[in-house]
Amino acid sequence: MKINNLGSVNVNPYKKNLEKQAAASTKPQSKEDKVEISSKAIDLQQSNEVVKARQEKVQAIKAQVENGTYTIDPKAVAKGLVEFYKK
Repeated sequence: MKINNLGSVNVNPYKKNLEKQAAASTKPQSKEDKVEISSKAIDLQQSNEVVKARQEKVQAIKAQVENGTYTIDPKAVAKGLVEFYKK
């Protein structure tokens, strides 16, 4: 018995995939993500008194750590933990 390979002569199984990749590379990709922050939100971020107070506190703590004068009050830490878990 003789079996001939009919239909599979000169067929590249990857041809469709190559054509899809070529088509995708020729398409201009115009989709972009864009984020806009309103001017009001920017003003709120810049003029927020809480942010300024936090920055001052962080700078003070950094200076104390660099000088070696920063100490931690264990009683205050324990009290804060107890208050947090009581809620």
